Amino acid sequence: MLYILTTTGKCNLNCKYCGGSFPENLVPYRIKYNMDLLIGMINSDKNATVVYYGGEPLMNKKFIEEMNSKLNVKRIGIQTNATLVKNLDEKFWNPFNFALLSLDGDENITDKNRGNGVYKKVIESAMYLKNFNKELIARMAITKDSDIYRDVMHIINLNLFDKVHWQLDVIWDERWDVLKFAEENYLPGIEKLMDFFVNNARNGKIIKIVPFLGILSAYYFKKFDYYPCGAGKSSITINSDGRILACPIAVSEEWNVLGEIGKNYKLIGPPEDCLYCPYFGYCGGRCLFSYKERYWGQNGFKDVCYITKKTIDIVLSRSEELNDLINKKILNKNDLYYDPTEDSTEIIP
Repeated sequence: MLYILTTTGKCNLNCKYCGGSFPENLVPYRIKYNMDLLIGMINSDKNATVVYYGGEPLMNKKFIEEMNSKLNVKRIGIQTNATLVKNLDEKFWNPFNFALLSLDGDENITDKNRGNGVYKKVIESAMYLKNFNKELIARMAITKDSDIYRDVMHIINLNLFDKVHWQLDVIWDERWDVLKFAEENYLPGIEKLMDFFVNNARNGKIIKIVPFLGILSAYYFKKFDYYPCGAGKSSITINSDGRILACPIAVSEEWNVLGEIGKNYKLIGPPEDCLYCPYFGYCGGRCLFSYKERYWGQNGFKDVCYITKKTIDIVLSRSEELNDLINKKILNKNDLYYDPTEDSTEIIP
């Protein structure tokens, strides 16, 4: 199980697509439950991964330090905006296996979305964590101002990040013409990124672009039968008020509450509308939150679904070339296996 621990609802940034801190009545800024109950729950799981979340999780470093001193788990990670990373020494970072740092591309797009000077702080933080040999994952938000090929390649060419993944700024934000963006920029950019991926594969190198790895992993190993992030099934969020949630961002929605710390909790079933779709095994329903809420209405939901299908088509269109490389032993098929719950990443943007 992936355990996402919300350390605080407070954030020190106010990103355009996010809005900054959660309301304190929904996501308290300090922990409101018995931590020993949580530690016992997690340590009883022999296959546990823990990821700290916020708000900005480093704004409650004391909770993280106490948890890490008592956890006995497979992997420990954090999703952070990376502006406070260098405030903490090697001793603090020693228990961590990986960190997801929020970065939207180059300096212009990152600072436009996240605030002046944020890009430089993230790069400094990435270099700092590399000194401690931590696995780093770039966590991108793709907006109407993004250029998917330019921005992903910028991050790859930094040679600081082991993996890169992104989420489209859709459903949770105000509606915009995402179909036009997809046709003019996003889908052509995905094709160019896939060219880059395959060209490297011809030399036996796997570029760890998470959406590509996830789709290919479903193709070569086991198809998805649920949302790839696992929300409500193989991933749960412990909110700072002690509620157990399926998805960490749906903090006010009753359907998202599974139970509370110290008591039995329920799990969520698969997306019934998607079960017979031919893309379901590669998409898994894409996103629990967007499936349930559909803030953009049914037509908006279908627009995003269309982009998802086209993305899957582009990735799988190169499978014959990859099969040939595997048969020639230039590629090891096992290197294409990917489990997003080990990193708390998004397979389908």
